[in-house]
Amino acid sequence: MAGSKARVDKWLCCVRIFKSRTIATDACKGGKVKIQGETVKPSYLLHEGQIVVVRKNGFDFQFKVISLIQNRVSAALAVLCYENLTPQEELNKFNDWFAGKGAVERRDKGTGRPTKRERRDIDRFKGDDDSYFDEDWSED
Repeated sequence: MAGSKARVDKWLCCVRIFKSRTIATDACKGGKVKIQGETVKPSYLLHEGQIVVVRKNGFDFQFKVISLIQNRVSAALAVLCYENLTPQEELNKFNDWFAGKGAVERRDKGTGRPTKRERRDIDRFKGDDDSYFDEDWSED
């Protein structure tokens, strides 16, 4: 189950930090994954004990690699493969931002669906976007 090396994109997917390997690969290519302060390519080989910094939805998450795995596992097993070193203040900001995402929108009775313009205004106000990453992609 554990190996001595693993590709960073595959590991990020296997421990469920990203939903799919394609998204993890795109994050690496977009400069959203750093190890020792340097952006890494998807093929970078991880070692146990390294600290991986992932920028996701505008927040910087830090993970220490405890165990390297090659296959996607359940969430209960995935958390055993890394230690979350993200500062508490960053987690609090993320939790505050994420709290309103699941709530149902309330509208006055009889107003119907929002128009396209109203929906875009609502999305801008809430800070929602349809992309997986921030808008500040750095192409290298």
